[in-house]
Amino acid sequence: QVQLVESGGGLVQAGGSLRLSCAASGRTFNRNTMAWFRQAPGKERDIVAAISYDGAITNYADSVKGRFTISRDNPKNTVYLQMSSLKPEDTAIYYCAVERSPFTFTARLSDYDYWGQGTQVTVST
Repeated sequence: QVQLVESGGGLVQAGGSLRLSCAASGRTFNRNTMAWFRQAPGKERDIVAAISYDGAITNYADSVKGRFTISRDNPKNTVYLQMSSLKPEDTAIYYCAVERSPFTFTARLSDYDYWGQGTQVTVST
């Protein structure tokens, strides 16, 4: 059974940093794009960042470019999201996800089959 478990969320002041981790188990995802999405109350779930199977390609939402960095460690089957210069508008539940098809790269939510349970990130003013 595939499981994605996020950790690292919490409460931080504006301007601070957090590092999210997502550890996958039950299957190896070294051929799949992995990504972070977020969902704020009353809003849709949107992509934050994605990273290709080998880490060679990354993509970021405009709102986080220059502040967030996605990375992965394939031997550990883990993806990370380093978040810096956090803003109150970054407050959301953050989900990691794995794309369905190997060796492809997409930002479409519907292309991601495996999801974590989410971790809350709250940025105070």
